[in-house]
Amino acid sequence: MSAIFHIHQTHSQAGHFKEALEYLKLEDSCQADGIHLFPELFFTGYPLLDLVLQKSFYTEYQRYLELLNDWAISLPENSKKLYLVGGLAYDFDANQLPFKVENVIYALYPGKKLKKVYTKQLLPNYDIFDEQKYFSKGHHPCILKYDDFHFGLLICEDMWHSSHHHVDPVIQLQEETHKQNVHLDAIINLSASPFFLSKQKKRLSRASEISTAFDCPFIYVNQVGLEDEVLFDGQSFVLDQEQTLLQAKSFSKDFFTYELQKRDKPTPRPLNEKVSNTWEDLFKAGLDTSKKPAQILSLNDSDCQILIDALGYALQDYADKCGFSKFSVALSGGLDSALVLAIAKLSLKKDQYLEAIFMPGFFTSSQSYELSQKMSQKIQVPFFNLPIKFFHSTVRQAFTSSFKQEMVGLTDENIQSRLRGALLYARSNQINSMVLNTSNKSEIAVGYSTLYGDSVGALSLLGDLYKTEVIQLCHYINKKYGELIPEQIITRAPTAELREGQTDEESLPPYDVLDAILEGLLSYRYSVEDLKASGFDPDIVKQIFGLHQRSEYKRYQFCPIVKLKAKSFGFGYRVPITKKNIFN
Repeated sequence: MSAIFHIHQTHSQAGHFKEALEYLKLEDSCQADGIHLFPELFFTGYPLLDLVLQKSFYTEYQRYLELLNDWAISLPENSKKLYLVGGLAYDFDANQLPFKVENVIYALYPGKKLKKVYTKQLLPNYDIFDEQKYFSKGHHPCILKYDDFHFGLLICEDMWHSSHHHVDPVIQLQEETHKQNVHLDAIINLSASPFFLSKQKKRLSRASEISTAFDCPFIYVNQVGLEDEVLFDGQSFVLDQEQTLLQAKSFSKDFFTYELQKRDKPTPRPLNEKVSNTWEDLFKAGLDTSKKPAQILSLNDSDCQILIDALGYALQDYADKCGFSKFSVALSGGLDSALVLAIAKLSLKKDQYLEAIFMPGFFTSSQSYELSQKMSQKIQVPFFNLPIKFFHSTVRQAFTSSFKQEMVGLTDENIQSRLRGALLYARSNQINSMVLNTSNKSEIAVGYSTLYGDSVGALSLLGDLYKTEVIQLCHYINKKYGELIPEQIITRAPTAELREGQTDEESLPPYDVLDAILEGLLSYRYSVEDLKASGFDPDIVKQIFGLHQRSEYKRYQFCPIVKLKAKSFGFGYRVPITKKNIFN
């Protein structure tokens, strides 16, 4: 005896009711007999944030559910199909305002209305997650019977065992099997699980623990897509004990079928209840703390490739959802802008347009021009030379004339960056292009960027990558795809070229030191004393803490950053701008 599963790794967009219904009704893969599985909140998209509470949203969603019911009832009752789909369940008060919203799994049987069969129990409330603000949690496990099969149902976070959760749905599921005196034939998890580096390894490890405990396969269905800064990677899988039987593509819609054979004598085991997967532990992944001072872990080739795939996909999905097909990059002759241009080029589709704009000032070297032009020619994108020298002179004169003071020092440096930002967006307005930000995580962390200058852009591709990681990615791209980035761009000393002879290390410690301190501060939540104990120079630690504290207002106004790590700037990092600076 067997059961056929159809795993639909689908693309998400908040509020895509019409597209979800059309997928169910029209997609050929939805017509086959068997059990069809869809991701968490497939009906609505995820995350939704305050959209959940907007009347226009939930009114349209209720109308959509009625259309779904009409379609389900119209299907032949003798059809051998079952659809398990993630959606929302609302309860309304007398004024038709929602007082309860649940994240649920609906069972759709042909010839019948939708049936709510399970409510998510663990509502994550850390990092980017804020589910307890919007959803009411479930309290009961679910064992779904289908023919002679029994399936345990979970939604995303329900599979994770952690010290900050007061219940464990997996343990509850075990207890329910004893209560009903049944053995599970499979565990099904419908997820909307965001990507970060090494996340899939952690998913497979936890699924293996659960599969071994129940002695049955674990079927995991994840969504794919970029929702603002949160990237979903897909990689849905079927796993049995320690063996991954099937796995869907990463960063792509995908579909596969799995045939489950009924086992005669499953042998469930006690689940290991040790706390091994806490959300705090997920963040601690970027440092080699066995060394003094601690060091940033290097990226291997596999890491580099998945990061390039992730960023290319994120760029394309964001552009598609926002209606862009043209991209503009301010190319400076430096490493960061070169990497952004290379990633954009690698992801470019046939009907899209990518351009590089070089904006030299008084302090821009001829080498920067030559390297920028060489790279643009190498990857075959239009190269525009738009000098800011004349604009800079005019602004200087006007400033002196109006304020009777010369524009010098940081004021003079920043106006150059802001002139470039203004010209870049003038070009964006002219051709309706999407401006790609070129700042990296090291710069963002310490405020080493000009607000409304080099911080501009619609989307940040490198905002979750430290400078040392940017260097590694550049080397990998050249090794894998040919020398897209001239070697001299990688090896030359980093500089903003805003004053004579400027280099980054005049203002900052070496990037390998800076990045390790920042990773300790951001991901490990180290204090000044913790970092001193890790072997870092106390004066440098205090300097970096101070820079980080004082630049919160810049990060608050920054564009969306594609999330690549467990702990990133953006929605998952919320700190008051007006806090007291305790490091003065």
